[in-house]
Amino acid sequence: MRVWIDADACPKAAKEQVVKFALKRRFQVLLVAGQPQIKPAFALVQLIVVPSGPDAADDYLVEHAEPGDLVICSDVPLADRLVKKGVLALDPRGKVFDERNMGERLAVRNLFTDLREQGQAGGGPAAYSERDRQAFANTLDRLLVQLMR
Repeated sequence: MRVWIDADACPKAAKEQVVKFALKRRFQVLLVAGQPQIKPAFALVQLIVVPSGPDAADDYLVEHAEPGDLVICSDVPLADRLVKKGVLALDPRGKVFDERNMGERLAVRNLFTDLREQGQAGGGPAAYSERDRQAFANTLDRLLVQLMR
């Protein structure tokens, strides 16, 4: 089992939480990014910087993640591609992407994209809060137990 992280968009606190669990439970963490990042100095953490370009990191994740792996990402279309491949996906706020909720999550994402393009909505996601961090840690713990069985 490996845990992949879409590192460009993942909050630092979520990345740190994954590494903390990896040190305790001994699994590999792969940070995939379109630009250089600071890699934690642990052998079980690998940084993969892909050539820049639209969806290059997403394409790398879809190509290399396998069923039995977990991918941390907030990108709904990426999560949809992973779920269709049988890969478990979790957003940094603790919400699991799965076959049952992907249709709704894609529809909401597309609605907000349209509203932003029309100037009827603005801004991005709310700041990453302590509540988000705790929800992520709880769900991550549950999923890791499930995957390590």
